[in-house]
Amino acid sequence: MKNKTLSNRIANELMEFIREGDFSVGEKLPNEYELSSLLGVSRNTIREALRSLASRNIIDIRQGAGTFISQKKGVADDPLGFSFIEDRRKLTQDLMQIRCIIEPQIAALAAQNATLHDIEILGNLCDELEALIRKRQDFTQKDMDFHTQLATCSQNIVMSNLIPVICEGITVFSSIVAESEFEQTIKSHREIFHAVHERRAADAQQAMLFHLLYNRNRFIQEKNQ
Repeated sequence: MKNKTLSNRIANELMEFIREGDFSVGEKLPNEYELSSLLGVSRNTIREALRSLASRNIIDIRQGAGTFISQKKGVADDPLGFSFIEDRRKLTQDLMQIRCIIEPQIAALAAQNATLHDIEILGNLCDELEALIRKRQDFTQKDMDFHTQLATCSQNIVMSNLIPVICEGITVFSSIVAESEFEQTIKSHREIFHAVHERRAADAQQAMLFHLLYNRNRFIQEKNQ
C-alpha cells in the first residue's frame, strides 16, 4: 500500500511537471533515469507512475522509443483536457457559453423522455442539494449530480457524454457563488425539476436558460470588479 501511495504521489508530481513544462502533444518526456533523478525516487516507482498516467491516456509508452504526451491527453478522467488549460477565467467564460447552448435542450429532452424512476432520482437530488445549501455546506458535488442526472433523464447518449463539460463548468464557477445567491440557486433548480416532473419541455428549457444566464451575468459582474 505504501508503494502504491508513493507511485500515486509521483504520478501527480509528473502531471505537474508536464503542465509546468508546457509539453506539446506527441512531445517526448525525459527518460526514466532522468525522471528518477529529478523526483528523487527509484526507477521502479517512476515506472509505476508512468503506467498510471498511461492508463489515463495522458502519456503513451512506446517500447524502445520512450514516453510521449498522448494525442488524447487526459481522455480517461478529464475527457476534454480541461485540467491542462491554465486560463481558468477564460475557461469558465467559454464553458458557460457552451452550457447555454447545450443544457436548455437537455432540460427539454429530460421533460419529454425521463422515466418515472429518473424523475424520482432527480427530485431526491434536488432535495439533497437544497438541504446542503441551507446548512451552508459545500454543495458542488450535489449540484453536479443534479445536472448529471438531468442529462441521464434526456435518454440521449450523446448528451450524457457531454457531462464532463457540464461538471467542469459547475466546478470552476462554484468558487464565486455568494451566500446572497443561495436562495436563487435553490429556486432555479426547483423550477427546472418541477418543469421536468410535469413534462413541460418548453418551461424546462427556459428555466435552465435563465439559471445559466443568471450565473453568467454573475460571473461577468465579479470579473469586472
